[in-house]
Amino acid sequence: MASRGLHLQPVSRDAGLDTFIGLTRRIYADDPCWVQPLTLERRDHLDPRKNPFMRSIDVQYWMALRDGEPVGRISAQVNRRHLELHRDQTGHFGFLEAIDDPEVFALLLGAAEAWLRERGLRRILGPFSLSINDECGLLIEGFDRPPNVMMGHARPYHRNRVEALGYAKAKDLIAYDFDVAAPWPPLAQRMLDRLRKTPGVRVRPLDRKRYREEIDTVCRIFNDAWADNWGFIPFGEDEARYLAASLRPLLNPGSFAIGELDGEPVAFTATLPNLNEAIAGLNGRLLPWGWARLLWRLKVKGLKTGRMPLMGIARKLQGTQKGAALALGVIDAVKSYHQARGYRSAELSWVLEDNQAVQAVIGVVGARPYKRYRLYQKSLA
Repeated sequence: MASRGLHLQPVSRDAGLDTFIGLTRRIYADDPCWVQPLTLERRDHLDPRKNPFMRSIDVQYWMALRDGEPVGRISAQVNRRHLELHRDQTGHFGFLEAIDDPEVFALLLGAAEAWLRERGLRRILGPFSLSINDECGLLIEGFDRPPNVMMGHARPYHRNRVEALGYAKAKDLIAYDFDVAAPWPPLAQRMLDRLRKTPGVRVRPLDRKRYREEIDTVCRIFNDAWADNWGFIPFGEDEARYLAASLRPLLNPGSFAIGELDGEPVAFTATLPNLNEAIAGLNGRLLPWGWARLLWRLKVKGLKTGRMPLMGIARKLQGTQKGAALALGVIDAVKSYHQARGYRSAELSWVLEDNQAVQAVIGVVGARPYKRYRLYQKSLA
């Protein structure tokens, strides 16, 4: 039962969403690593009229208020595509933020659990904000570095408060720090030398003249490569179209690398500029002068960090020497591209803790784990 003065307030896209988004300004007011997301971007991202990833998700948002002041937030969601694919009677929670108060955490997670239980779900899993193809996991290691683009942040107490309410580990996700400027380790260089001599192998950048077709190719490889991964949800046609439109202003052809074997695209990687580097210090606002600072950082100063959120190798090549070499080949292509443009580091994320094949490639390239995110679960029975 909530104490006097503490209560929940439902939030909708039309009422209270900006306050919901902006609560993190209070939670991380004295955290030098926090980067406040742009309110405009977050509002658009959560609008199913603009974001097709939202159209298969039924979601409810809440704010926790104490004496009228926001002190916490959460979402509960039913991802219909997840249920169709995995048939595990699992609902999700996300956007969990709160002051360090066990009562607030209990109120928020209790509301999410009750809402999902009313809809017949038997397990709650998260945080997903709002799906596995979006921000995932609660940061439990690596609080001393700012989050990269589309990755989360947390206070150390978040973990303790969640676990105290009966939530247990479901899966860990690992983010790796990669030195873009460093030369390849000897093993990686030998593999690349062999790859370049292999008949029928070609690694190329994205062809901007066939942009839509190229994005479709990337999504097709991704859907095949990740099909057996834990919790996987494939990109649909509308989602691929949305990705193509939303990424186009951010990307140069060299941000993508596509690996071909005998003319067939079988591998790819994609990199994103770390927009959190560009929006740091804007406090989520572009007005009155935030837009000028953002443009100067993007167009004049230039960014020095990036993120590799996606890499895929066709399933028929997974576990083979050619597959591993092609994975290294596409990474080498985007590394060379960004190295020539002054990038210093990149985050390779995220990787399932038990994905040994990808971890082996990451070991070869010399990246090191520096952040760990945890997905939590709890029975609703």
